This record gives sequence, structure tokens and C-alpha cells, in this order.
Amino acid sequence: MIQSGIQCDERIIMGIDPGTNIMGYAFIGVNGNRAHLIAMGVIDLRKCKDAYMKLGEIFHRVQGLIASFLPDELAIEAPFFGKNVQSMLKLGRAQGVAIAAAISREVPIHEYAPLKIKMAITGNGSASKEQVADMLRRMLNISEKDMPQFADATDALGAAFCHFLQRNDIKTPKKYSSWTDFVSKNSDKVV
Repeated sequence: MIQSGIQCDERIIMGIDPGTNIMGYAFIGVNGNRAHLIAMGVIDLRKCKDAYMKLGEIFHRVQGLIASFLPDELAIEAPFFGKNVQSMLKLGRAQGVAIAAAISREVPIHEYAPLKIKMAITGNGSASKEQVADMLRRMLNISEKDMPQFADATDALGAAFCHFLQRNDIKTPKKYSSWTDFVSKNSDKVV
């Protein structure tokens, strides 16, 4: 788990990337239009073989994280629709249990599709997990050595950061087709 200090007068957004083997979580602190990483990591459920015990473990661990970090909101990644129905059911159960844990602690919940998260962070809905993680690392000034081993943690961070961007209505930089296009749209910035 990566963790840094919590500042006063900030709201805290928890992000979750649901999973039945590895569940990612992240917490960001928000002051106005600035966000910073508080903590991120994973809940490793691979040793637990009983499917129902895993769900209980998810519930208790998410409640514990909420009790420790006191988030104001939860942003959770929605399951993507795949061809394997059994995998979808398992993922949906894990997501539902994480949501139930947040509801039990009266934490407001916001759900984002993977495409929406990728689009908000990279501007490209088909970006790879590595591209999203690298963009998050740069935007939140996380050193390469502090990046987690599992992409599930950065996926959770992506959900939290996407919610930050949506709540603050922060626009991604405009795209320009040429320098002439840039100058014509930014005459106040050109001397």
C-alpha cells in the first residue's frame, strides 16, 4: 500500500476496481481543483477459495478502508460486458458487495464505465491500462518506484481521479490541428 498525508479542508474520494481475486482501491484528497494521492493498494483474495467467503472478505475489508480513510464519496468502475457470463456474474457480485459496504457507511456512490475513465484521463477511450497508469503517475506526481505491482490499484485510482475530473468539470486541454489553429483559438496567449 502506498500512503501519504491527509490535509485539512479536503474531501476524500475512494476509488474501487472490483475483482474477486484482486480488488484495487485508492484514495485521493481534493482541495479545490487540485488532487493528490493519499493511498492505493489491493485486497488480495487469491488464497480464499470459497466464493461466498471472498464476498464476506470484500465487504469487511472495504468497510475497514472506509473506517480508516473516511472518504466523502466512492467512485467504482462498472463491470465491462464480456463474453464470459460466469466472470460477469462474479465481478458483479464483487462490485455489489463493495457498494453495499459503502452504503452501510453512508458513502455516496458514483459508477463509471472503463471507457469513460480512460477517456477522462487520457482523452482516448481505447487507451491501455499502462497508458492510463502512466498518465495518472504524471498528473499526480507519483514516482515510478511508488507505482503498484498490480494494475488493479491504478485502475481504482483511475476511477477516483475520473470522478474528481467530473465533479470539478475540469476540461482536458484543447486539441489543435496546427500552430495556426492554436494561434487563432488563443490570440490572448500569443505576443
